[in-house]
Amino acid sequence: MDEASNSGVPPFSIPLNTVGGVTTSGAPASSDGAAAVTTPYRSPRNRVTYSDRFVPSRAVSSRLDYSILEREVLASELGRRTTEKDDSTGAYNALLQREILGCPTTGTTSIGAGTSNSDTRSLPGGSGISGSPIRSPTRKMFRYIAGTADTPTAGPATHSPYDRDLVGNDDGFSNMSIASTSRLPRKIPRAPFKVLDAPALADDFYLNLVDWSAQNVLAVGLGSCVYLWSACTSKVTRLVDFGVDGSVCSVAWSQRGTYLSIGIDRGDVQIWDPVKCKRVRTMVGHKQRVGCLSWNHHVLATGSRDRNILLRDVRAAEPWTQRLNAHRSEVCGLKWSPDDRELASGGNDNLLLIWSPSGVTGSGATAGGAGLGGMGGGGGGGSPAPVQRFAAHQAAVKAIAWSPHQHGLVASGGGTADRCIKFWNTSTGQALNSIDTGSQVCNLSWSKNVNELVSTHGYSQNQIVVWKYPTMQKLATLTGHTMRVLYLAVSPDGQTIVSGAGDETLRFWNVFPGAKSQAGGDAGVGSMRRTIIR
Repeated sequence: MDEASNSGVPPFSIPLNTVGGVTTSGAPASSDGAAAVTTPYRSPRNRVTYSDRFVPSRAVSSRLDYSILEREVLASELGRRTTEKDDSTGAYNALLQREILGCPTTGTTSIGAGTSNSDTRSLPGGSGISGSPIRSPTRKMFRYIAGTADTPTAGPATHSPYDRDLVGNDDGFSNMSIASTSRLPRKIPRAPFKVLDAPALADDFYLNLVDWSAQNVLAVGLGSCVYLWSACTSKVTRLVDFGVDGSVCSVAWSQRGTYLSIGIDRGDVQIWDPVKCKRVRTMVGHKQRVGCLSWNHHVLATGSRDRNILLRDVRAAEPWTQRLNAHRSEVCGLKWSPDDRELASGGNDNLLLIWSPSGVTGSGATAGGAGLGGMGGGGGGGSPAPVQRFAAHQAAVKAIAWSPHQHGLVASGGGTADRCIKFWNTSTGQALNSIDTGSQVCNLSWSKNVNELVSTHGYSQNQIVVWKYPTMQKLATLTGHTMRVLYLAVSPDGQTIVSGAGDETLRFWNVFPGAKSQAGGDAGVGSMRRTIIR
């Protein structure tokens, strides 16, 4: 074995010189005998090539780990998208809770505020997040990109469409909520769509001369006559003419629209069949004019200037079955509650009384179906006392309306000296609210489709007002009549009202929306033209 082998020195030795920081091969750099710098032996196959160009290390992009690292990148990207989706869903749910349910939120952080967009790879300076795994770069190294949202060079942040800052910003829409913008105010036409001439329509606050049946037929009392107007065909029929024997003071349809009751000035009440134009019966009992009527299935309540209220079972032979006597002046308003168990009466004595007659049931007029048993038929029996007595009005109470949406809620309106609409709870006897309308309240009617009511008024504007309950916000004020609006009736579908005044006109208005189950609009009020009712 030769000397080189014994000394452990590789058989080949390549002298290297270092010049300017670059190592080159060759002879010693100086001639003063300085020892040459040598390196251990390297195989020619593994020889490292050096150059004067700086080439960054791409160790993190090793092809050996390419497939595994790429799958990790895809999983990371999918997780980021899932996080963004969850943030958007959470913000949208929080927005719905705040706007619809009124639940306060715990902060106003925008979408993605909890997710960092910065690169999580370790940086040479040690500023990377501790413990974060190394991932294959998703872009070419050293390519210029815009700063992230966490850097000062970031552009405008991307906001979610459900961000609180966008919904509740301060640019003039801060008070506008989703609930308010999604429900635009309903447009109520300010002009009547039809006008009927009604000659000799009386200008008397204490009369009730207009009513609309469930069969879509309008009954109007004009002087000594009663006329029927069909909303489907616009046909006008004269039902009866009393002539010199009496004048019409009130009209009211039965609940199914099969019979019409007529109160006249001499105190009689007549029942008519409108199809056959035939009088069915005449009922006596009052001594003076009968100004108000109200049906409860087979029971008809009549109010008169003689201060009495008579309950009449139209199936019984007796003209009346019970007398209610508590008013000290003319009875000018009568309305049964929606469940048919209570009767509200208003009088010229400024009182609103609530009655609960014995024997009356919600499914019909009487228990057992044979008259108002035990109620003093034919004039016998004493008068029961009212269950509630409200004396807050300062003028006559003609306008009465029961709420079809809340049990025991009734509204009443006072005359010229009162001008107020008051709300009462008949179960507790509590006064709920009072609204000063500024003018005489002539009529009230509650919509069966929505929680709104309409009122008609006298001097000075002779207006019709649509109110939203319980806020009592005015939805519309309708004008057109030149005299006080004394009469009011609602169509069977609950969308149209007809108003009558001493100016001898009947005006039709679309004020309420249709029921939710109805697909179409009002189609039963005839064509748009001015008609004479007789």
